[in-house]
Amino acid sequence: MAAEVMLLNEIESTAVHMGIDMNIDFNSIQLPPGEDCGIVSDDEDVYHDDQLEFDSGFGNIIVVDNLPVVPREKFEKLEGVIRKIYSQIGVIKEDGLWMPIDPETKKTLGYCFIEYNTPQEAELAKEKTNGYKLDRAHIFAVNMFDDFDKYMRVPDEWAPPEIKPYTPGENLQKWLTDEKARDQFVIRAGNDTEVLWNDARQSKTELVYKRTYWTESFVQWSPLGTYLATVHRQGAAVWGGASTFNRLMRYAHPQVKLIDFSPGEKFLVTYSSHEPSNPRDENRVVINIFDVRTGKVMRDFKGSADEFAIGGAGGVAGVSWPIFRWGGGKEDKYFAKLGKNMISVYETETFILIDKKSLKVENVVDFSWSPTDPILALFVPELGGGNQPARVSLVQIPSKEELRQKNLFSVSDCKMYWQSNGDYLAVKADRYTKTKKSTYTGFELFRIKERDIPIEVLELDNKNDKIIAFAWEPKGHRFAVIHGDNPRPDISFYSMRTSHNMGRVSKLTTLKGKQANALFWSPGGRFIVLAGLKGLNGQLEFFNVDELETMATAEHFMATDIEWDPTGRYVATSVTSVHEMENGFNIWSFNGKLLYRILKDHFFQFLWRPRPLSFLNPEKEEEVARNLKKYSKKYEAEDQDVSMLLSEQDREKRRMLEEEWDKWVSEWRRTHEEEKLERQKLRDGEVSDEEEEEEEYEAKEVEVEEILDVSEEVEE
Repeated sequence: MAAEVMLLNEIESTAVHMGIDMNIDFNSIQLPPGEDCGIVSDDEDVYHDDQLEFDSGFGNIIVVDNLPVVPREKFEKLEGVIRKIYSQIGVIKEDGLWMPIDPETKKTLGYCFIEYNTPQEAELAKEKTNGYKLDRAHIFAVNMFDDFDKYMRVPDEWAPPEIKPYTPGENLQKWLTDEKARDQFVIRAGNDTEVLWNDARQSKTELVYKRTYWTESFVQWSPLGTYLATVHRQGAAVWGGASTFNRLMRYAHPQVKLIDFSPGEKFLVTYSSHEPSNPRDENRVVINIFDVRTGKVMRDFKGSADEFAIGGAGGVAGVSWPIFRWGGGKEDKYFAKLGKNMISVYETETFILIDKKSLKVENVVDFSWSPTDPILALFVPELGGGNQPARVSLVQIPSKEELRQKNLFSVSDCKMYWQSNGDYLAVKADRYTKTKKSTYTGFELFRIKERDIPIEVLELDNKNDKIIAFAWEPKGHRFAVIHGDNPRPDISFYSMRTSHNMGRVSKLTTLKGKQANALFWSPGGRFIVLAGLKGLNGQLEFFNVDELETMATAEHFMATDIEWDPTGRYVATSVTSVHEMENGFNIWSFNGKLLYRILKDHFFQFLWRPRPLSFLNPEKEEEVARNLKKYSKKYEAEDQDVSMLLSEQDREKRRMLEEEWDKWVSEWRRTHEEEKLERQKLRDGEVSDEEEEEEEYEAKEVEVEEILDVSEEVEE
C-alpha cells in the first residue's frame, strides 16, 4: 500500500511540473456509441441473455381489483384477509401491502397494491388468484403493475400486427440420425465436461463438445435425451442443438442443489435449502416447477425441511429426493408428494390438488407410480401392535378409486418394484417370525393388467435368505433376485409366465455362490450383468437369460458404477473419484468383450444419453425382427469394411514394428562388428565363445484367430 501511495504522489508531482490538471471528472468521460476499445464487459453475456425484467422497477408489484369497499373500522380486517391469501404464495415486503382510501368518504377504493420480493412471486400470485372468488359479489381481477404502462401505450387506432417470417428452430433430435447408429455419453473429470460419441467399431471415442467449468456441481440428461442440464449458483440451465450444445433456457433459482425432470421432459423441478439467520430455526426449503420450454415458474412450494422430509430414497439436509414423483406416463399429467397421513396429488393443467384436497391415508409411509398408467401403489404399516395389519393398495387417479388391496401380517418392512411396462408390481415384504426375534422375506406379485388384478405369493426355497438385490427385466416378464449371505450369495431367475401356465410364477434357475451384489438388465431384456461392486472389487459376469448361460466373466477393479447404453449393445463400467486410483471407464460389448478403456484423473460422472421411445408400433417392430437379415445387410457390409480397415491398420502397424526391429538388429550388428577388434584387444587377442558361434535371428509369422463380432440369426 505504501508503494502505491508513493507512486501516486510521484504521478501528481510530475503532473504539476508538466502543468497538467489532475482534477478530472471521470463520470463526464463517455466512449462513442458502440465503442468498447476492444475490452468486452464481463456482464455483457448476462445483459444480453437476461434482459432483466426489472427495467421499470415494478415487476414485483401486482394490483388486486374488485375488493370490498369498506369503512375505516373494517379496514384492518380486510387487510388481514388479503395478507393471509397472498402471503401463502410468496414473501410480501415490509409495508408491501397498500390499500388506498377515498379522502372524502374515508372508505377503501376497492383495490390494493402488493409488493413481493421477486417478480416470479408476483407473476405466480397473478396466475393463481386472478378470478379468485372471495364471495359472490367480489371476484378478484389481478394485474401486474407494469401492465398498466403497457395498456397506456396501446394506440387508439387498430393496426394489423407485423407478421414475422417463420424461422425453423434447431432439430434437437438430430443426434439420433447418426449414420453409424452410435450413442452419445457425457463425462465429467476435473473441471471439464465432455460429450462424446461411443465409436465402438473403432474402439475409441469421438469428441462432440467439450467445455471447462460447464457446471458447478453435476450434469443430468433429460429422460428422453433432448436436453443436458447444468447446475449453477444462480439456477439451472438446459443445453442442446443440432450439431453442438447451445444454451436453450435458464431457470433462475439461487443456490439450487438438486433438479429433476418430468418423464415427458415438459417440466423441471429445482430444489434449494437456505440456512436461517437464527440457528434455532429450521432450514427453509424452496422448490420451483418450471416449464422447460418457456422457463416460466408453474408452481412453487416453500416450507421448513421437516415438511419435505417424509418418504423418498435420499437427498440432502434430511430432505428426501425426489420430493415430487411423476405419474401418468410420458404425458406428465400428475405429480404427487408424500405428507403426514396423506398423499397430495396435483394435476399439471392447473397445478392445484385434484379435487382441491389431498388423498387422506392414515400412517401412509411410501408410495410409487406405475411407469405407464395413473395408478398409485401405497404402503401402510401395521398399527396398534399388529391388531391392524399392514396393507398395500392400488389407487386409480384422478378418481381416487381403490382398485386392489392386500393385507400383510407381521410385516417389519416393505419395498415396491414396478416392471417398466406397468404390467407387474412386486412387493417385497420382510416379516417377523412367530418369536419376533428374526425376519424372513417373501414377495407379493400383482398382475396389474389382468382382470381383478390377481396376486401371487412367492417364497424362496430358503425363506430365511437375505434379499440383497431385486430387478425386473425391462419390457419383459422375468425378474432376478440375489439372495443369501455375502460374499457368495445365490442368484435366482423367475418368470411370470411359462409355456404351460401363463398365469403362474415359476423359477427358471438358481446360480450358486456368485460374487455379486447388484443386477443390471439390458434395456432390451434378455441379457444381464451380475456385478460385485464396492467390497467385491468389480467382479462382472455377462449372462444370457434366454439360454441360461454365462457369456463371459471379467473384472473392472474397484468399479463403482455400471450403466447399459440405451440400445442394449454396450455396457460402461466406471471408477469414480471415490477411489483415488484407476479413475476412468471401460466400454464392453453386450457379451462381455472389453472394447476400450479410458483413464481420467478426478473422474466424477458417466451418463449415457437416453433415447426416446421408438416411433414404430409393435407390428412394425415384429416385421423388422422377421426381416432382420434384410435390414442387417447394409450394416454387415459396413462392419466388414471397418473390420478390413482395422485389419489393414493392424497389418501396417505390424509391418512398421518389423521394420523397426530389423533396423535395430542391423544397427546392432554393425556396431558389434566395429567394436570386434577393440573387444579382442581387451581380451589379449582372444575371441569370445559367443563370437565363435554365428548367431542367426529368425523371423516367424504367427497366425492369430479372433472373433470380431457375434450376431444372432432370427428364423423366419
